Amino acid sequence: MTNVTSLKTSSEPTTSPGEFSPAERQKFDGWFDARFEQKMREREAARTPSMAIIATKGTIDWAYPPFILASTAAALGYDVSIFFTFYGLKLLKKDLDLEVTPLGNPAMPMKMPIGPDWFRQIDWPIPNFVKSNLPGFERMATALMKRTFRQKGVASIEELRELSVEAGVKLYACQMTVDAFGFDKPDFISDIAGWVGAASFLPMAQKSDITLFI
Repeated sequence: MTNVTSLKTSSEPTTSPGEFSPAERQKFDGWFDARFEQKMREREAARTPSMAIIATKGTIDWAYPPFILASTAAALGYDVSIFFTFYGLKLLKKDLDLEVTPLGNPAMPMKMPIGPDWFRQIDWPIPNFVKSNLPGFERMATALMKRTFRQKGVASIEELRELSVEAGVKLYACQMTVDAFGFDKPDFISDIAGWVGAASFLPMAQKSDITLFI
């Protein structure tokens, strides 16, 4: 009697029970790859992007970038955290008395917010020796910048900070800076999410999609 297995040709693939044939394996791999790509797209679409900002400056011109970027990112759906350290910690005080210093800042234009249009368009290159020796020059430059921003409809730092808080931006104060400069916590706004150190904030920055140092 002829054995059944001897009737198979050598070209026919043999599979053990529970194994895929080459055709079945190819079909399964195609289905798996498509399913995996779909799940990854769904996961990416459902994930909340994040941004971490380290704010280190306390002048009015350097106060705008962190709050503008933070409030904009929050409006776009980002999970945003700002770590205020060294002079940047001043941006969390209840009473903001920020100035701008043109000294050593050659990129800063000195344009007048008063007078006819042609006069306002003039850049006034003021030598450093004038900036450093003219009493009250920084106060004057600060007043001119604030007036220019108001005329252009730019929000104040206080307004941007409030907008950031309302949008869910988390504000963190550097505890080391508080201790080093002898600040009093009651002088700061109540919206601070935490008084932390670098060791606490760095893991947040590590997991963020975007990290900025300002």
